[in-house]
Amino acid sequence: MLVLLPPSETKAIGGEGAPLDLDALSFPELNPVRDKLVSALADLAKDVPASLKALDISERQVDEVHRNASLRTSETTPALLRYTGVLYDNLDFPSLKKAEKERAYERLAVASALFGAVRGGDPVPAYRLSGGTTLPSHGSLRTVWKPALEPVFEEADEFVVDLRSGAYSSLARIPHAVVVRVVTSEGKVVSHFNKAHKGLLARAIAKSSAEPADLKGLVKLARKAGLTMVPTGARTADLITG
Repeated sequence: MLVLLPPSETKAIGGEGAPLDLDALSFPELNPVRDKLVSALADLAKDVPASLKALDISERQVDEVHRNASLRTSETTPALLRYTGVLYDNLDFPSLKKAEKERAYERLAVASALFGAVRGGDPVPAYRLSGGTTLPSHGSLRTVWKPALEPVFEEADEFVVDLRSGAYSSLARIPHAVVVRVVTSEGKVVSHFNKAHKGLLARAIAKSSAEPADLKGLVKLARKAGLTMVPTGARTADLITG
């Protein structure tokens, strides 16, 4: 299965891996676009004011620009350790057992504005780029990624679970994916607990020796982990908080 997680704005810095090697990433069909965007982001970093404006960050976050400048030379670390925040805190990858970590690396992937999508074990550097960003040299990332990402997802011979957030969902449609949203018991879409529950679901998927092949199997897995998931259509389900 392939579970697409949203990324985080913040990234853990450092790492012990060798510098970025696009050929070491999953979905090699995306490498031409990845290479183009890495170069564009590194070039943009030479102009700090332009970078701050394009990335929509303040001068206090100038270190993010410096990290972009060294994209090809800085250390890498597995994606599930690079991304941070509420979702990844609840996934709590470091606490998983060895076999569970291996399943997380294989089953979980992160939607990325810079790399399109990377599996959990793919070695990536720290960077700053959001799904809604418009790069001066290439325009909107949706325009850049859609022609490359959609064919990759269409050809994926896997059960795809889409947990992406709005900006990243717009980078590519995945018509055959099961889309999971987080809602209250009254059916209201939530923001505060959204990432936490997605992290808990991702953790349950990594911990399960059984690999769901369809929505029914996913619901069963979630419920076994103590989560409340309700199918709402042939390819949709609600993960209920509370």
